[in-house]
Amino acid sequence: MTNFISVQLKKASEVDLAKPLCKFIQQSYPGAEAQAEHCRAAEELSRLRKSALGRPLDKHESSLETLLRYYDQLCAIEPKFPFSENQVCVTFTWKDAFDKGSLFGGSAKLALASLGYEKTCVLFNCGALASQIAAEQNLDNDEGLKAAAKHYQFASGAFQHIKDTVLSALNREPTVDISPDTVGTLSLIMLAQAQEVFFLKATRDKMKDGIIAKLANQAADYYGDAYKQCQYKDTLPKEVFPVLAAKHCIMQANAEYHQSILAKQQKKFGEEIGRLQHAADLVKTVASRYDEYISVKDLVDKINRALAAAKKDNDFIYHDRVPDLKDLEPIGKASLVKSTPVVVPLSQKFTDLFEKMVPLQVQQSVSVYNQRKADLVNRSIAQMREATNLANGVLASLNLPAAIEDVSGDTVPQSILNKSKSVIEQGGIQTVDQLIKDLPELLQRNKEILDESLRLLDEEEATDNDLRAKFKERWQRTPSNELYKPLRAEGANYHNILNKAVQADGQVKERYQTHRDTIALLCKPEAELNAAIPSANPAKTLQGNEVVNVLRTLLASLDEVKKEREQLENDLKSVNFDMTSKFLTALAQDGAINEEAISVTELDRIYGSYTQKVQESLKKQEELLKNIQNAHQDFSKMKQSNNESNLREEVLKNLAVANDNFVELVANLKEGTKFYNELTEILLKFQNKCSDIIFARKTERDELLKDLQQSIAREPSAPSIPLPTYQTTPAAGSKPAASPAPTPAPRTMVGTKPQPPARPPPPVISAASSSPSALAPSGTAAAPAAAPAPTPGASAPAASTAPSQAQGPPYPTYPGYPGYCQMPMPMGYNPYMYGQYNLPYAPSPVYQTPGQPPYPPPQQPGYPFPQQPYYQQ
Repeated sequence: MTNFISVQLKKASEVDLAKPLCKFIQQSYPGAEAQAEHCRAAEELSRLRKSALGRPLDKHESSLETLLRYYDQLCAIEPKFPFSENQVCVTFTWKDAFDKGSLFGGSAKLALASLGYEKTCVLFNCGALASQIAAEQNLDNDEGLKAAAKHYQFASGAFQHIKDTVLSALNREPTVDISPDTVGTLSLIMLAQAQEVFFLKATRDKMKDGIIAKLANQAADYYGDAYKQCQYKDTLPKEVFPVLAAKHCIMQANAEYHQSILAKQQKKFGEEIGRLQHAADLVKTVASRYDEYISVKDLVDKINRALAAAKKDNDFIYHDRVPDLKDLEPIGKASLVKSTPVVVPLSQKFTDLFEKMVPLQVQQSVSVYNQRKADLVNRSIAQMREATNLANGVLASLNLPAAIEDVSGDTVPQSILNKSKSVIEQGGIQTVDQLIKDLPELLQRNKEILDESLRLLDEEEATDNDLRAKFKERWQRTPSNELYKPLRAEGANYHNILNKAVQADGQVKERYQTHRDTIALLCKPEAELNAAIPSANPAKTLQGNEVVNVLRTLLASLDEVKKEREQLENDLKSVNFDMTSKFLTALAQDGAINEEAISVTELDRIYGSYTQKVQESLKKQEELLKNIQNAHQDFSKMKQSNNESNLREEVLKNLAVANDNFVELVANLKEGTKFYNELTEILLKFQNKCSDIIFARKTERDELLKDLQQSIAREPSAPSIPLPTYQTTPAAGSKPAASPAPTPAPRTMVGTKPQPPARPPPPVISAASSSPSALAPSGTAAAPAAAPAPTPGASAPAASTAPSQAQGPPYPTYPGYPGYCQMPMPMGYNPYMYGQYNLPYAPSPVYQTPGQPPYPPPQQPGYPFPQQPYYQQ
């Protein structure tokens, strides 16, 4: 009957997926082994894309399987990689499947940094290739019919899925081929063709005519709906519209034909004739309008034979009244097809290349959980450290334990000696000086990285603004100032962090300057340290006192609390629990992750006992400090007071405070150094992210500029210039051109050999071929000119007015041609003797070239096409 409608594949530009994915993997996933495995998967994905899109595909199941596997892989990686313009930026460029382009520019295309766009285009190609495979099936056997129906229904489902999701996937206007209107029409066409395949199978299986009629009527309905959808649009190829119109009539004619057989079986002979007449009218319409697209000769013959037999029987035997068409009962409909829904995975051979990589939602949930855990641990550690500093401060203010250890009044207390030894072992004042000296260099390095990153964004944004101002509404891409908002917010956050770090550094330096001398004193040898401490008479009578013993016991208990606290801090830091499995389970069960509820529950389960121990430690310290202060008051009352002992006690207090400050300063400075080094890695990643998006934007900008330049080049530089009157008005005496006939539907000769073009109209050569009016401008017919008087003394044959073949290329030799003067050539120069066309002046009408046959000459044997009559256009 006819070839089925198949859809052209979209063409994609080459893209390297491996490089950006590997970069994201190296930045986001720790562990060299995991990174190597994920990078190998990224390279395999890039090869899969090249296999699916980088070569012509055969109309075979294996090619469709490759496309389906790539589409499934795109769906699998979508939750694992943040494809966007400001994260994993990969620009996918696709051409419009139906736009054939023009002489000055290629076909329409669209480039987007969107994985949803890539998925949409790949699914379009899946549906298009399925339609091509279905059209290639042999419909003379059951296997071919089943395969064709399956592929048409899959193609319908693929196009329907695109219609439902394309706008949300792209967030901008798509190209015409994947617009909702176009893919909606394609989906309906594929569904109609699947229904027609079932009609063919029912006919082949010789099912009941009533069922066949309903199947055909439903197919006609589908074709009619598709015809209406694209009737006033030019989005699809021009051949589709007449094919749909013809198919609608053909399937309706088949429905009427088989329903007429049913009417005959029911002895409704008038209805039989009425339906056959309607069917004959329908196929007659197809034969007259769409014969170049669909051959209905067999169907016409079958219907006409049935109609003639029915009329003969009715005229001679039944004499049944033939009802009007409007009085016939409508034929029922039976749909055996439906669009196959797109359910991932589409391929039966699909394996997830990134199976071991957690989805991005899980990764983000784990990141938030780690932040919650860090906040809880840091809060608990900060409480314990603050309590320890408070205890140290209270003891230092009370000169404990030095006050109860100062037996002789002339030697350095053992607690002070221990503190001095600890400070010296840690490097003393030189360590603090070096740490403070390194901080500005680390800070400056981070500032330079951040400033360079923001400078790149500023330069690209300025370039984008200039081009937007130049091209205005033609510059259709996301403005840089909107695209860079997340990056600029991130950069501002880093600026705030650095400013806070500078303030913290200033506070540390200020504290260091305040206690530097005392810390330096602690770093001196024991003899110098003893000499720097004032001497005083000891209160030996107090050494065995009960109050002193109570103080010693309380201080020992406080030291024990401090040691427990250090162990508790180490335990808090060492606890580790992988929440990935928890979040994966929640995602699989619920389709979403309630991170806050899960994290709070797990943190309470894991760290509940530790936080309880922290609170108990704080409470115990509070009671001990209260008892120490009370005991010290009793000790102070019993102690002999004099100026020397007060001065000595003050110095010992300062040394104890200096030790505490040294420990805290070193810890703060090391933490600051670690902070700056870690921030450097973070800022380098931020800089790489900025560089990547700048590079992607530059590539997109160059592509858009190229398209704009081609578009501008195709625009006319000036309005069309009207032709002169003598070129558009027919010459005097000639007949006016007949009004052109209406343009028929476009004709496509399927399976026929291309025919040679029509011969151009032969020139009318008169005796005065050199007169100004003998050669008309291109595209106009020359008016016959009067023959000039013959040259005296020459006998001229009668000029023939019959059209003849030109004897050579028509050179513009008439005198009116502006700026042209051809030099006369000798007769021996051209052996083929083009005659009067080579002369700058008109030859004598009686002149005849030697060896040339009488005018008009015969058909030249070397001309590739036979002489054709000329019809005025």
